[in-house]
Amino acid sequence: MEGPLAAALAADPAAGSGYFDAYAAVGLLAVVGVLFVTVSFTANRLLRPAIWSPEKLLTYECGVDPVGEGWAHTQVRYYVYAFLYVIFAVDAIYLFPWATVFASAGYGMGTLVEMFIFIGFLAVGLLYAWKKGVLEWT
Repeated sequence: MEGPLAAALAADPAAGSGYFDAYAAVGLLAVVGVLFVTVSFTANRLLRPAIWSPEKLLTYECGVDPVGEGWAHTQVRYYVYAFLYVIFAVDAIYLFPWATVFASAGYGMGTLVEMFIFIGFLAVGLLYAWKKGVLEWT
């Protein structure tokens, strides 16, 4: 195979294969989705009634008039516990597929060492949080 087509295929192997045609459908779907959201929000803004009153601007709490301030302090401890939960949930996401792959033939000491390194990083993070007193609930 010689000529300009062969030179073009040699320069870009994916030129004639239709490889990027599959991405065109994804791109078209993304554009349609963005247009749908844009049209929906614009129609909502144009068609809604806009009559403002002081009662509409009040905070609504289950039909009861609001009492006190709208600002409440939340301890950072709750966020730290949530963050630790997310870390260990992600750990579980990585451990389960690893356990299934490790059972297959051909995966040996290298895979085991990699997982122990990963678990070691998590253990160091947990030890750090424990030493800082983050895990104490007082």
